[in-house]
Amino acid sequence: MVPLDKLAQITQRFEFLEARLNAGASPADIATISREYSDLKPVAEEIAAYRQALDDVAEAELMLADPEMKALAEDELPILKQRIPQMEQRLQLALLPKDAADARPAILEIRPGTGGDEAALFAADLLRMYQRYCESQGWQWEILDQQDSDLGGIKDVSVSVKGEGVFARLKFESGVHRVQRVPETEAQGRVHTSAATVAVLPEAEEVDLVIPASDLRIDTMRASGAGGQHVNTTDSAVRIT
Repeated sequence: MVPLDKLAQITQRFEFLEARLNAGASPADIATISREYSDLKPVAEEIAAYRQALDDVAEAELMLADPEMKALAEDELPILKQRIPQMEQRLQLALLPKDAADARPAILEIRPGTGGDEAALFAADLLRMYQRYCESQGWQWEILDQQDSDLGGIKDVSVSVKGEGVFARLKFESGVHRVQRVPETEAQGRVHTSAATVAVLPEAEEVDLVIPASDLRIDTMRASGAGGQHVNTTDSAVRIT
């Protein structure tokens, strides 16, 4: 159950920020206010939709007492109630604390665990599942590296996923995933437990790193021994630390 008092606080804060922006905040505050407003806007929209759904359910329940509207209410009420758990799930996800990397692309890695060939097949199933989900979200999917097993499974795979809110949606998939089923490789029909590990990491940003010359130590060395004057007077090796 979503705490309604917390939802009211968020809505109140969002409306306050909206009023500040509409009234014309000072240049010193507008950047901070706009950033918080943008962060709260999708949450406030989910709250508004959730409250509207609760109101629709309450209204339909009142209609049950009206003989003329009872049949209509009985048809609509199951549909309206079915939407509530889905909206609560989306709202709970929106209320999770924000991670600085939530908006970043992600690197998805899958490796089979215990279970031998069946674990490798399970890892391949997970890869197909994630690929279909990412495609349904309109995200870009690129396999960076993949090692297949002899039976069509996966020994190791790394995937780059890019799109809006990718890391925020996928980061909770990290961990060990298990399945109990009769493997394709099992001739006697016995149930086996197999596992695969999934790691989801935010894709690193490219950064131009500037190192001051004062922080560098440069050593040059010359060759010794036979080879003539040129070899003995040329700095042929350079070490930077």
